[in-house]
Amino acid sequence: MLEISPEITELSRKAVLDAEPVFKEIDRISEINTAKVLNAFHKYRVSETFFAGTTGYGYNDKGRDTLDQIYAEIFKTEAALVRIGFVNGTHAITAAIFSALRPGDKLLSATGLPYDTLQAAIGISGDYPGSLSYYGIEYGQVDFTAEGRPDYGAIEAAASDKKVKAVTVQRSRGYSERDALSVSEIGRICEAVHRVNPGAAVIVDNCYGEFVEETEPTEVGADLVAGSLIKNPGGGLAPTGGYIAGKAKLVEAAAMRLTTPGIGGECGSTLGCGRALYQGLFMAPHTVAQALKTAVFCARLMNLMGFESHPDYRSKRSDIIQTVKLNDPELVKLFCKGIQRGAPIDSFVTPEPWDMPGYDCEVIMAAGAFIQGASIELSADAPMRPPYSVFLQGGLTFESGKLGVMRAAELLKNG
Repeated sequence: MLEISPEITELSRKAVLDAEPVFKEIDRISEINTAKVLNAFHKYRVSETFFAGTTGYGYNDKGRDTLDQIYAEIFKTEAALVRIGFVNGTHAITAAIFSALRPGDKLLSATGLPYDTLQAAIGISGDYPGSLSYYGIEYGQVDFTAEGRPDYGAIEAAASDKKVKAVTVQRSRGYSERDALSVSEIGRICEAVHRVNPGAAVIVDNCYGEFVEETEPTEVGADLVAGSLIKNPGGGLAPTGGYIAGKAKLVEAAAMRLTTPGIGGECGSTLGCGRALYQGLFMAPHTVAQALKTAVFCARLMNLMGFESHPDYRSKRSDIIQTVKLNDPELVKLFCKGIQRGAPIDSFVTPEPWDMPGYDCEVIMAAGAFIQGASIELSADAPMRPPYSVFLQGGLTFESGKLGVMRAAELLKNG
């Protein structure tokens, strides 16, 4: 029914054989991170009573408060805030940024121009009430080197400005061709910033990066990390939400941004989502491994078909995103159509480019997901602009992710 030709089947068999050593390393890291999560569950004596949830104000929600402690344990931080009230990753990251800034302060991006939707929150694009610029907060950025690596010297020089109170780091590549930042590289950025400006908070957008490596950015000097629960840490089960983890004072300030001053994290009902949040976190290291295997398989299969993929299938990875350069808008549409056809949900739908809010060009998205917008599930999207690269991520199981990629390959072969 998936209509896979013998040619693509044989190329896929070779891709899997070539990737076997990489898969073994992914499994090794998954086991380490699974132990980390399991140890945290044991330490805080998780029981079924934590899954009951609350309504209304959400006072005395033991499950919610314990989950905060578990995230703090896993990320090795003073505190954490895990809430279904965060509508997406950008919301959580914005709350984290606001926690460290006041009118007259300056935000510095150490990783070039932020991704499209965060630009609106900062005030780089658009003119929205409530943005950083709306409150008189300045912005500066340090671009990557010509080789696509962090410019540590320039970061240190820019961070020495005492108006800089927060430095953002985008771990994942977003819609760019650069590598995702490794935890080690993020540690070097933290060291450079704190050397010249100890009072500045380094805030890492950790989306797509959780559980990909053995350690997290907060273990190498980041003051805060933030991300979405419908990406890696939700394990494909969290229905919505986001998290922030780091220094207690900053986490508390972010909670005040999420709700209101004086209430912070004391309110926020869980509405029966507790089981999904706990079980999703428990599954997350394994689910991330499945997504990584899907990305590695995609990279190798696309290489065998003559397309350029980044990162290379043998490369060490720091996020779950795989880029395939197609150099043709029609091929982008075919790839996304194939991923959609291989999805468990809405496989009969044909994705088309559209003017998505927050982006400066049309964007095409393929996502037949159980959770709307969950990019830990197999999905592919692309801004419709040169070099017409498509960005693949997710895969709840490697078997289903592999079949989805094979379906996309089949359409590319015939296109």
